[in-house]
Amino acid sequence: MTVQRSSNSLREELASFLTHYCKAPTPLDPENVVVLNGCSSVFASLAMVLCDPGDALLIPTPCYNGFVFSSHLYSKIELIPVHLESQVPRSNLDSFQLTVDKLKLALTQAKKKAKKVKGLVLINPQNPLGDVYTQSSLQEYLVFAKTHKLHVIMDEIYMLSVFEPSVTFHSVLSIKDLPDPNMTHMIWGTSKDFGMSGIRFGVLYTHNKEVASAMKAFGYHHGVSGITQYKLCRLLQDKEWISKVYLPKNHSRLQKAYSYITKILKDLKIPFYNGGSGLFVWINLKAYLSPCTFDQEQILHQRFRDKKLLLSSGKSYMCIEPGWFRLVFAETHLHLQVAMDRFCHVLAEHKKHEK
Repeated sequence: MTVQRSSNSLREELASFLTHYCKAPTPLDPENVVVLNGCSSVFASLAMVLCDPGDALLIPTPCYNGFVFSSHLYSKIELIPVHLESQVPRSNLDSFQLTVDKLKLALTQAKKKAKKVKGLVLINPQNPLGDVYTQSSLQEYLVFAKTHKLHVIMDEIYMLSVFEPSVTFHSVLSIKDLPDPNMTHMIWGTSKDFGMSGIRFGVLYTHNKEVASAMKAFGYHHGVSGITQYKLCRLLQDKEWISKVYLPKNHSRLQKAYSYITKILKDLKIPFYNGGSGLFVWINLKAYLSPCTFDQEQILHQRFRDKKLLLSSGKSYMCIEPGWFRLVFAETHLHLQVAMDRFCHVLAEHKKHEK
């Protein structure tokens, strides 16, 4: 059997690219780079390599809903949610903040149910919250994982989409002394930061040579075409254009769209959450649900769909609270105007109907 491998030139270019944009303390090794046709392929394959069927992974929720399918694709891995709340009574914590105490509680409860937890999945910047982990918080999560002998799968697919100047992104690859480098694995791709969802490409960087070797075998089923690899090489090697032209323009457009959307949300007195990154805003429509249940959330979700608005419901992200929706704002101003007119119309009609 011939295994489809990514070209040496692409892996070398990716190692250089990730070293630069992740601010790695030392040059990354191209031999530790694994390329497959999409981040979902990378995650599904990595879950199979790290886990046995029936094993489990901790994941803070709300979280990207594609992980549910990907974790079951090969190894039937169970995702155990670490529920984050929008309101934390008697606490100085921010909304939806992940803490080590919450991780410990979820792990303890899983063990009581005889679950074999093999790892922790983190998304940074977070989807659907748009939040970015601080360096100290990230360190705490990694120490927790090492203490409990857990792999850490870090999804950083939005790492170049931090548009708020006051927010600083810290890649897991930027940490000089990782608590457990052999059990830390980072995923990235071009579908979000470069708007290239149709170019099926995802990359894993792991310091673990055995994991990298096992992952490369999946290139037989999840390989990337030679033409795609060549185009990606040409894109990623042009760091001057990326840094001086593309990223500033992209961040400016995201910031402008975000400002437009959030002004309307403020006028409507709709609470929202976003940490200054990503392509979306997490909005609270609980006031439009009577009673505030997941059934009512689904009814409102369908009304959006009927008007050709594809907001995502909070339940699909394993959110423990009904009433939250993810609204994507990465669009042209004209399209956003049309979308928000429909959005306001749906909410007005929905409220009228509920009365």
